This record gives sequence, structure tokens and C-alpha cells, in this order.
Amino acid sequence: MKRILSGIQPSGQLHLGNYFGMMTRMIQYQEKNELFAFIVNYHALTTIQDGNVLKENTFQAACDFLALGLDPKKATFWIQGDVPQVTELTWILSNVVNVGLLQRSTSYKDKISQGLTSNAGLFTYPILMAADILLFGADIVPVGKDQKQHLEMARDMAIRFNQTFREVFIIPEEDINHETQLVPGIDGRKMSKSYDNTIPVFCDEKTLKKKVMSIVTDSTPVSKPKSIDSAIFQIYSLFLDENEKIELKNRFKTPGLKYGDVKNEIFERIWIYFEPYRTNRAHLINNKDYVENILSNGAEKASEIGEIFLEKVRNAVGLNY
Repeated sequence: MKRILSGIQPSGQLHLGNYFGMMTRMIQYQEKNELFAFIVNYHALTTIQDGNVLKENTFQAACDFLALGLDPKKATFWIQGDVPQVTELTWILSNVVNVGLLQRSTSYKDKISQGLTSNAGLFTYPILMAADILLFGADIVPVGKDQKQHLEMARDMAIRFNQTFREVFIIPEEDINHETQLVPGIDGRKMSKSYDNTIPVFCDEKTLKKKVMSIVTDSTPVSKPKSIDSAIFQIYSLFLDENEKIELKNRFKTPGLKYGDVKNEIFERIWIYFEPYRTNRAHLINNKDYVENILSNGAEKASEIGEIFLEKVRNAVGLNY
């Protein structure tokens, strides 16, 4: 049985990119593997500097995961900040990682170019992510294409530590779903809260329709075939089986298709698809004690497992005497 691990930032409303890029695979993994899933609230500190907002976002993100099918009886589910071992390991790893490795982070460069403040937390983000992964002995880490480099960094840190001291860490493998590795936003770029181009999973009907109707389209006239290399085609395809995708492709290649009609269809698909999950989420939001109990139990289990690996690390580096 493989140990699968991944987390999600509580940086705002859950969107289709989060759901199809990582969460669906995580939930599928819990059936036949040992699943570790968590809310990375330490990571969120790089962009959220309002304590009340972070606290509320963290609870909302936990409800999202549970509503969409994460089963606490089959998976270990916790809040990153409730497992203090991760920060200790972050410091230890920071003493073996090369600064040049961090300077090559394309994610860091991208965020700085978008106007985010260049602080130490943002710069050392990959070390914290590596600690999250290595502390629990993850075999496989489902990630999006944008996180691939960070996982490679985690592998580098694990290998360097094992070579410098002794064999302690498992070298994790990536899992990237190439069909959903880059879900487009309504502007055609990667769907991201940073770009404000997302389609939320749990929003009201009016907001969802407004978002879907805002999906960027080209100026191809109705009388001409439409391109399938477009945000509108790719977003719709997320909700279709293989036969339906072929049918949609034929519609796009056939003159007469109206983008407005397609957008209305997408809206209906999304609204109906997430209807049972909205019901689940509403129940969880109104049962905060139940959710917090799940997270507390998960943190306790995660801490016990993390402590096993951390004790090996302390022995290896000489912190135990």
C-alpha cells in the first residue's frame, strides 16, 4: 500500500482548478492507498496577513474537502499548523539546502513579478513544502504542473540529507494528471486566485452564472468552425465523458455553434454536478464541532507518525544526546 500525501492552501474560495487538479485524485486515492491530506495554513501566511481571514478560510477549506468526499475513516486529515514537527524539520532542512536551489524557483519569481512582497517566507516556501512531504514518508505526491519543481526540490533535499547524514527520508514520486494539470481560468490563463480568473465550486447560482458567462472567447463568427484549443472547450470538457467530448469536438468543428449556448450548458453542468456536495457542505458548516473533532484526531495521528521520522532526523544530525 502506497502512502499518498498532498495539501491545499486556504487562500480563498475553492475553484475548479483545485478540484480537478488535485482534490479528485486525492479522494480517489483513499480507496486503495494510505491517504494523508491537510490544509496548509502555514503556507497561506505568505499571502494572507489577516488572522481572522486565515482562520475562517482554514475552516472553510476543511469543509470543502470533507463535503467533496474525503472520508476521515479512510484518510488522515489535519491542519498543518496543528503538527509542530513540520516547523522543526523545516529548520533542519534549511541547513542542508543550497540557496541557489531556492533562487531557481520559478514559482517565487512568478509571484514577485505579480507584485507579492519578497519576504523570507515566500523565498523558503519550498523548504516548508519539503518538510510537509518528508515528515510523513510520502511515496507519491499528487501535484499540479506548477508545483512539479517544488516536488523536485523536495527530492533534492531528501537526497542531500540522506547523503550528508544517513538514509532517513523516502524519496517521493510525483503524480501529475496530464489531462487536468492546467485547468484554464475564465481569461484563458491558468486558473488561479492570483489572477482572479477562477470559477468557484461553492458559490451561489447568480455568481456562478456570471463567472461562466465571462469565459473568454474569440471573435470567430457563428458561421465558422470554432477552435478546441480554447478555455471554453477545455472547461466544458472537465465535465464530459469520452463520448461527450467527441460530440462536443464535432460541434466546435461544425459551423453554427454559438458561444452563448455553450456557456449556458457549462453553467448547468457545473451547477448540477456540485449540487449534492453543496448540501453536504451546508451540513458541515453548521456542525463546526464535528469538523474540528475530525481535524483534531487527524492532527494527533499525523503528529505520531511525523514524530517517528523526526526522531530519526534528530539522531542523524546529532540533536539527541
